Amino acid sequence: MTGPVAFLGTGLMGGPMCANLARSGVTVRAWNRSPQKVRALGGGIAAAASPAAAAAQARACIVMLSDGPACRKVLFDDGAAEALAPGALLIVMSSIGHGEALELAASAEALGLRWVDAPVSGGTAAAAAGTLSIMAGGREEDIAAAQPLLAPMGTTVHIGPAGTGALTKLINQITVASTIAAVSEALLLAEAGGAEPARVREALMGGFASSRILELHGKRMIDRHYVPGGPAKYQLKDTRAARAVAASLGLELPVLDLVDGLFDELVAHRGGDLDHAALMIELERRNGIAGRA
Repeated sequence: MTGPVAFLGTGLMGGPMCANLARSGVTVRAWNRSPQKVRALGGGIAAAASPAAAAAQARACIVMLSDGPACRKVLFDDGAAEALAPGALLIVMSSIGHGEALELAASAEALGLRWVDAPVSGGTAAAAAGTLSIMAGGREEDIAAAQPLLAPMGTTVHIGPAGTGALTKLINQITVASTIAAVSEALLLAEAGGAEPARVREALMGGFASSRILELHGKRMIDRHYVPGGPAKYQLKDTRAARAVAASLGLELPVLDLVDGLFDELVAHRGGDLDHAALMIELERRNGIAGRA
């Protein structure tokens, strides 16, 4: 693929993803609402003044923005999609709703663009290491064309047609959110009952309760380290989107409903910019427990 690749959104996740792409030898032209975040990446990445300037005649465009409305605004209201070269590959890696993915794919195809929804999982550490799990929806030939651009960022699994990548990310997110809630309750119960949470976590890591959430976010809860890798407000966005899909399919998912409510309360109590592991704070608040310093 010749010419620069446009990269829109260089925040917590997009920044290291964009840097890894550039390090692989791809010429990257990037845009971010805060231009200093692009400039800070270095590595020969060109900073564009607008989304349309980044996308101008590019043969491929990667999008890593906060949500579906942000993607639609930047791509279609601000002119980035229309600025791309005819037949360009549009790869949206943002976490967006299933319906949003289908609508954006239709809008892209109406402009003659090729579409891939390819959201990711693994957090900021995997983004930096280039080991993200990438869940891709789209035509087989378009996934194959996107693969050289996705490979520097992680491992891709082609799920199915357009929209199925976005759906899989929502499935990932309800699994993550529900497990965070379970680990939060477990460690809160341990401490209230007089067991040392760090030792409880160590013991659980050797058995069937072991998980990446217990390993990484359980330690965050114990250390009370809530600097965001994945902000709680974005976790809430995803649980809400998953509930909308479930409702459209006539499904009742009571655990998802409960966990969504917990994250809603955390965000309502000013925890939206904390890591989603900070759900522990909401459980402490509900139980009248003052958080440890």
